[in-house]
Amino acid sequence: MTTDDLAVRVTGLQKRYGDKRAVDGLDLTVARGEIVAVLGPNGAGKTTTVEILEGYRHRDGGDVRVLGADPQTAGRDWRARIGIVLQTTNDLAEATVGELVHHFARYYPHPRDPEEVIDAVGLREKVRTRSRQLSGGQRRRLDVALGIVGRPELLFLDEPTTGFDPEARHAFWDLIAGLRDGGTTIVLTTHYLEEAEHLADRVAVVRAGRVVAVDTPAELGGRSAQEAVVRWVEGGVHREERTDSPTGLVTALAHRLGGEVPGLQVARPTLEDVYLGLIAEDASTTPAAAAALVTTEALR
Repeated sequence: MTTDDLAVRVTGLQKRYGDKRAVDGLDLTVARGEIVAVLGPNGAGKTTTVEILEGYRHRDGGDVRVLGADPQTAGRDWRARIGIVLQTTNDLAEATVGELVHHFARYYPHPRDPEEVIDAVGLREKVRTRSRQLSGGQRRRLDVALGIVGRPELLFLDEPTTGFDPEARHAFWDLIAGLRDGGTTIVLTTHYLEEAEHLADRVAVVRAGRVVAVDTPAELGGRSAQEAVVRWVEGGVHREERTDSPTGLVTALAHRLGGEVPGLQVARPTLEDVYLGLIAEDASTTPAAAAALVTTEALR
């Protein structure tokens, strides 16, 4: 992959707060046109990293290129090429959806048609509604509208579906997938592993200020190559076997049991299983403790 193919290239990124190394030699690339989900527990350095990529925070070391420029010194023209959707916004609560989208469009040299953006995020019926009167899911769609009205090449999404019900979350996923299909590069931070698996082309796991693994959701941490667990019922007894050849085992079971295999289940490690293993910094971090951390963060 050439440099021209990259929307983001980070090498040896460092950021310190006093004696604490929030980011400690982090490397990351994001190809143009892909969605990369950045995962990690609170304090891992992912928010600091994204803020540096957005140009909001200065780094202490390393090299960063976003759309070919250094965010630390890039000017207004560069900022017009990126879109940012923060985790929470409460700006201009008395303005309507239509007023806000039209207002923000004026900040950019070549904005999208505000009316087309309103339609794209599914807020046509709310165009005259004040932003304070929107539901959580509708407000998030408005945030995305404000983030994409400038026709960004790169969109940053920070915990975009926190607090959504399942129906609203799936509708939002469709919206984001549509943006990617239209050529927008997206960097997404999330604590919802299902969200990362559904949306991301690649997942980067950050721990202690470094990327410890990056791959497709299916391949992260060697997930696809790990042993599968085959469960079935035989003679009224629930049985279970781990194997790296589940197809062969199921075929043998079907032959032995005369066709259908009662209670058959074949499961490989989930993305959550792999993620919990990757964020466990040492033997004292048990899977149960890591799982509790993931649950707590998802509820924030």
